[in-house]
Amino acid sequence: MAAKPLAELIDDCIAPVLAAQGFAGRAIVSLWPEIVGERLAARSRPLKIDWPRRRPAPGEATEPATMVVRVEGAFALEMQQLGPLVIERVNTHLGWRAVGKLVLKQGPVAAPVVAKPAPTLDGAAATRIDEQVSCVADEGLREALARLGRAVALSAKARGHDTAS
Repeated sequence: MAAKPLAELIDDCIAPVLAAQGFAGRAIVSLWPEIVGERLAARSRPLKIDWPRRRPAPGEATEPATMVVRVEGAFALEMQQLGPLVIERVNTHLGWRAVGKLVLKQGPVAAPVVAKPAPTLDGAAATRIDEQVSCVADEGLREALARLGRAVALSAKARGHDTAS
C-alpha cells in the first residue's frame, strides 16, 4: 500500500464535519489567519457558512452565503466595522463572491496554538551520528539510519537527556 500525505488523510476525516457547517473544504478554517490577518484571527474564528435555501432560477443571480464568525465580546464592535473587509478577503481567497454577509456570534475564542520552534541538533552531534553510520554500505539505509539517529538525539535533547555518549 502506498503512503499518503497526511493532508489527504486529514481532509478525509474532517470533510464531513466541515461540510455540515457549510464549508466546502478546510481552507477557510485552516487559513483564517492568512485570510483576515493575525490580529483578527487571534480574536475570531469562522463557525459556519449558511448557504441560501433555494436554488436560483435559470438566469437569476446566485444569492451569496452568510458567514457566521465567533468573536470575543470586546472585539465585536471592531469586527463589525471591519466586516466588509473580511468579506472581501474571504471572497478573494475563494475566488468568487461566495459570502455576502457576516454574522457575529459573541463568545470566547480559543487562543491560537503557537508552534514551538523545532529543536536543533548541534553540529558535533550530527557529525557523530554521520560517523556512526558511515560504515553502512547501502546509501538508502545509511541515510535512514542517520535520520533515525538525529530524531533520537533530538528527542533525548527535548526531554533534557544528555546525548554526548
